[in-house]
Amino acid sequence: MSDVSGTISQDEIDALLGGVGIPVSDVAIDVSTLQNFYDGMKDKVLANLNGLSNQNFEVSAIVVESLKRDQLLSRLSVDVVSVYVDFSSGVSGSHAFFISPESAAKIAGADAYNDDVSGMFQELINGISGAEITSIGSKLPGLAANPASISNGPSATATIPDGVFALATYTFTLGADTFNLYEVVSANAANAIATALGGGSAQSAPAQPAQPAMNQAPQMPMGQMGQPMMNQMPMGGMQMGGMQMGGMNPMMGMGTPNVQSVQYPNLMGTGAAGEQGNIGLIMDVFMEMTVELGRAKKQIKDILGMGEGTIIELDKLAGEPVDILVNHKPIAKGEVVVIDENFGVRVTEILAQNERVSDMH
Repeated sequence: MSDVSGTISQDEIDALLGGVGIPVSDVAIDVSTLQNFYDGMKDKVLANLNGLSNQNFEVSAIVVESLKRDQLLSRLSVDVVSVYVDFSSGVSGSHAFFISPESAAKIAGADAYNDDVSGMFQELINGISGAEITSIGSKLPGLAANPASISNGPSATATIPDGVFALATYTFTLGADTFNLYEVVSANAANAIATALGGGSAQSAPAQPAQPAMNQAPQMPMGQMGQPMMNQMPMGGMQMGGMQMGGMNPMMGMGTPNVQSVQYPNLMGTGAAGEQGNIGLIMDVFMEMTVELGRAKKQIKDILGMGEGTIIELDKLAGEPVDILVNHKPIAKGEVVVIDENFGVRVTEILAQNERVSDMH
């Protein structure tokens, strides 16, 4: 444990929940197959974009690469528009798009990011995601995604997979302006899609050592006539107690050993129980829960000039739900209430379970 108070670090949570599977950081992603797929999506993406914006954009490039969270955060703006369209069937994993609020506003033809821009951009991502799923659908029947949910806030609080994931970067141009839209697909979903598209599944994980066959008895070295080697002793002399015993098999009279097959227990179906056991280890661990009323960005001179009575305007409207975070990761939304003389928060919305589990990892 991290300290005597009973709290637990994120690394310890990762270790407990990770079990004995392949670490996410070790998963290789079939980038080349995904790149071929996205190259074929340019016209469909452009049709959705120009149809909704009533402008004449160009898609100069769609680049697919394998990336990690910190690398993506270094490319995102301080505030980011996040659109989540996690897969609901066909494959399991997270799926999201990110863009700066300024770029989203310009794409929508607005002066600043607002509710109209949010609605237009949410519809755009639904169109792009739908076009992708339709293109993959013939190779991966049953593939579907949840309707897009959109939020605008600090990039540090965006839900981004830990470890390696596939990143597709769309570069749009409108005259002299250039805009980047980032699409993130978690590693397991990306490789499942790549395999369905004809890519090599061997790249999905490092090679594992061969396992012994179940229910197979240990084999002894065999000599002549199929007898175990213990009965194939040389017929020459054997020195015993200073006497030479020639022409005699020293194993004579002991009989053939009784060799029986070893029955190994059936190991099928133990994965789920192992996972339950792992998460059970941390059920009584304390975690830090925070309710965030809102945020604001100020210049250093403004912060140094603060005094008693200074009013700080937050980025949330009055009455808008507050964010509930665990270990600094959002899990729910709620409204502030007063219980006796204490503040409290009533939960009004729980994030999807796959989002919350992804955040814990």
